[in-house]
Amino acid sequence: MGEAAVRTVEDPALRAAMLRALAASAEVHGTTSPNPPVACVVLDAAGEVAGVGATRPPGGPHAEVVALREAGARAGGGTAVVTLEPCSHHGRTPPCTDALIAAGVRRVVYGVADPSPPAAGGAEVLRAAGVEVLGGVAATEVARGPLRAWLHTARTGLPHVTWKFAATLDGRSAAADGTSQWISSPASRAEVHRLRRTVDAIVVGRGTVLADDPWLTVRGEGGAPLDRQPLRVVVGTGDLPAGARVRDGAAPTLHLRTRDPREVLAVLAERDMVDVLLEGGPRLAGAFLAAGCVHRVLGYLAPKLLGAGPAALADAGVATVTEALCLDLEEVTMSGPDVRISAVPVPRGGRTA
Repeated sequence: MGEAAVRTVEDPALRAAMLRALAASAEVHGTTSPNPPVACVVLDAAGEVAGVGATRPPGGPHAEVVALREAGARAGGGTAVVTLEPCSHHGRTPPCTDALIAAGVRRVVYGVADPSPPAAGGAEVLRAAGVEVLGGVAATEVARGPLRAWLHTARTGLPHVTWKFAATLDGRSAAADGTSQWISSPASRAEVHRLRRTVDAIVVGRGTVLADDPWLTVRGEGGAPLDRQPLRVVVGTGDLPAGARVRDGAAPTLHLRTRDPREVLAVLAERDMVDVLLEGGPRLAGAFLAAGCVHRVLGYLAPKLLGAGPAALADAGVATVTEALCLDLEEVTMSGPDVRISAVPVPRGGRTA
């Protein structure tokens, strides 16, 4: 059921509960894929928080079940506030709608509707059982939060791609001699490692491997690799050096001998990849943008000027200023001394992949 077909409310208490659920979903972001990182807050009949839960790794209970278990009998007559419309199908676990009805909740509030055909329709099931249902609470924040990539994949069948780059204020990703460590600040680099923890795959071009020999792993504060590592994906024809760090055993690596972004996404979709981070280099980023295969741009602009050196972005299929790839700004904030910009490409003509 679309968001326009459900009643939207702006009740401050419900919005606060939804934002608390959103924070809980962020804590499990990266551990639930290919399932969505959903979270639920159960309010008792008096409006007090009785339980908070988030989706467990695949095969484990969903957010509603975790929150209802914590709430216990206090869930009866209360409200369940969920970031995603509760599912109504039986997959690895029973439908969340069944658990909510059995718990005796009076009302269910969700942020965004479930767009996946097998699980959609939970709101209608709940209403048929006499449960009041409200949708669209804090929908913008929820849709831009940990559910962003999963929602995209559920709608398109393809992974969501975030292009992350670091550049100086004059758009350089390296100096004239090729040195690039470090353009961005320690705060920004630490933030990127936190971002890497949430994704399923990190994609770079073969040229980046040859030039920078990146490790592309997720590391903790002490510098050691974490247990969960995203898939390292190298795109480009030609062999990789035998001693390249992406060929070590610290994380799985996939070498795709192609230059076609849509082919890359198709292969990753077959591997149940949902959230993809595109990290380099400028030619690969240009190819993905030209193909409409970038769904979010995350830029870290350092307060530095180089005047020469490679640009952060190469040919993206733009020949004149009227063909510029336009972006909708979502957020502009600081990351240490750097400016962090989050933006979404505006589709031009055809659809995005």
